[in-house]
Amino acid sequence: MPALRSPEDMLATELKEIYSAERQLTRVLPRLQKKVSSERLREMLEQRVEQGEDLIEQIDDALGEMEVAKGRAKNIAAEGLIEDVNHHIEEVEDEKLLDPLLLASIQKIEHYCIASWGAARAMGELLGQKSVVKAMQHALSEGKKFDDQMTKLAESEINPRMVEEGEEGEGQEEDGSAKRGGRRSKAH
Repeated sequence: MPALRSPEDMLATELKEIYSAERQLTRVLPRLQKKVSSERLREMLEQRVEQGEDLIEQIDDALGEMEVAKGRAKNIAAEGLIEDVNHHIEEVEDEKLLDPLLLASIQKIEHYCIASWGAARAMGELLGQKSVVKAMQHALSEGKKFDDQMTKLAESEINPRMVEEGEEGEGQEEDGSAKRGGRRSKAH
């Protein structure tokens, strides 16, 4: 990593790290899409890939305006979050746990991205970098909306399905009547 000698260097480094994170995500999300069973989650991951590709182009433009080369810096925080997802996928023994695991993992990554976009936007505002501010504000708006949609999907479909599928047959006799003492819990 090059030395940080100025606020502009710091902003450039932040943008390069965001660029790297988005590149890593646009490569891994299509592989994760193939593993999910929820059609809505699959669609949302596809939408996130498209948003990432757009952001990569905007960062390219902003770095060009700042007369900074993209460089080959790899975002090790994003890489670690992605490695964590892959590690947990290998641990899943019950397929009904895969969608909730992937959704939660993607939200963790998205929260990291939201923090990065906010930091870059604030630095861009301070340094008068209008294209950076515009790109990061757009990414923040889209990212927060995506995160809200993921939370709603988790609460309404993904997590309840994980619990309901685990309870099939519990609390019922063979004739379908309710068993005494059978319990149901609600996932949040």
